[in-house]
Amino acid sequence: MKKLGVLIAIISFLISCDSGEQKRIFKDANGRINSILVVMKNSDWQGDVGDELRKIIAEPVLGLPQPEAQFEVSQVPLENFGTMFRATRSILNIAIGNENSFSVVSNVYASPQRMITITGKSKDDLIAEIQKNTDKIISTFKDADIESIQRNFSNKYWDPTQIETFKKKGYSLKIPKNYSKVEDNGDFVWYRYHLNGGNSMELISYTIPISSEDDENGNNIVYNRDSIGKKYIPGQIEDSYMITEEAYTPHIFEVELDGKKAFETRGKWEVKNVYMAGPFLNYTIVDKPNNRLVVVEGLTFAPSINKRDYMFELEAILKTIKID
Repeated sequence: MKKLGVLIAIISFLISCDSGEQKRIFKDANGRINSILVVMKNSDWQGDVGDELRKIIAEPVLGLPQPEAQFEVSQVPLENFGTMFRATRSILNIAIGNENSFSVVSNVYASPQRMITITGKSKDDLIAEIQKNTDKIISTFKDADIESIQRNFSNKYWDPTQIETFKKKGYSLKIPKNYSKVEDNGDFVWYRYHLNGGNSMELISYTIPISSEDDENGNNIVYNRDSIGKKYIPGQIEDSYMITEEAYTPHIFEVELDGKKAFETRGKWEVKNVYMAGPFLNYTIVDKPNNRLVVVEGLTFAPSINKRDYMFELEAILKTIKID
């Protein structure tokens, strides 16, 4: 309890320093994307509190062919939370305290860093706080990781004004320069990043006129992407092209992107008449002023290896979209 109080006092002091005129110099944060360091007692980690936490942070990512947890997790007790751990990118502190609380701070020991602290007066209170703040826990760490990826290519992307489709259609996407152009005909754009072993990550984008309420309500997403696949993404043999996997119903959620109503779709793609498949992430944005849907999509072909981090990088790129 005393050590937790000291940690909270340190965090409060550092926050007060940031709010004043003092500027601190941070060391660079370390740790992989989609990884969390949990700081809590071993007995709590191995008990009911840890079980509740694992339900959240080990939840499988939607839309992947094989189950992969949202986060890789490591755990240390507070007494071992020394210098070598404090520069970790994403930290989650869990402990019994004098009050039930949930707080988020940034750049306590390093930058960029997010630290969440959850306290409860009892183990039952701790579990209740974790359950109450499930969405905040996930979004805090995921948003920070998205921002980190975007910073990595913030000055190393293709000029959108030189991409014909973006220039003609009046929107933009920050495509990193390690992606190479496959197609850009003014109506459809396709970039690819080559991975080892013939694998790849793909970015595609296009627009579709709004012709019905079903378009605005996300009911035609699968039909639209299959039509585009048939038109622009051929397979290796005659009468083969990319479609949405017929045996797997995609997960569709209403979200907001670039300040506009949008739909996030996670599912699996396949090539008709060819044994080739993988996960995709599609954002369909309802651009009412221009009476159209603006679609950005990322997909991965990487059989037999984990794809979570590849899809997460694509998500970070797709979320840079700006509509004029």
